Amino acid sequence: MNSSRPALAQTPRFGSVRSGDRLPETRHTPSRLQLFRYSAITWNSHRIHFDPDYAAAEGYPDVLVQSHLHGAFLTSLCTDWIGDGGRLVRLDVAVHRYAVPGDDLVCGGEVTGLEPGTDGHGLVHVRLTETRESDGTVCAVGSATIELPL
Repeated sequence: MNSSRPALAQTPRFGSVRSGDRLPETRHTPSRLQLFRYSAITWNSHRIHFDPDYAAAEGYPDVLVQSHLHGAFLTSLCTDWIGDGGRLVRLDVAVHRYAVPGDDLVCGGEVTGLEPGTDGHGLVHVRLTETRESDGTVCAVGSATIELPL
């Protein structure tokens, strides 16, 4: 897998985050080997993810990135941003379009809301997107709730 992700950052503080802030983008270029390994480790035996001939017979240009791998890319976007001091409280992901090996996938997020807490933490709500860079197709969308220290 070719991924360009920032080094694990220091945890942002709740008070320094504003609605409309953008999370630093992450990029992933899945390979056939990554898809094969991901299928093996998750016990996903659907041949569409590791057998190019089978995928072609189903009408696809190549093997497909697994839905859960799209979700893993969006999860890492969040966890890379929050560092060790934050906590991913909730994550929802929906895959809308397929991706294949070699697609450059760009993950981004935007803060959509803030909820101050009383226990030394606040909640940050984030809208997530994963886009195929070559044509701008949105492959996956999601939302996350992240707990950050005050």
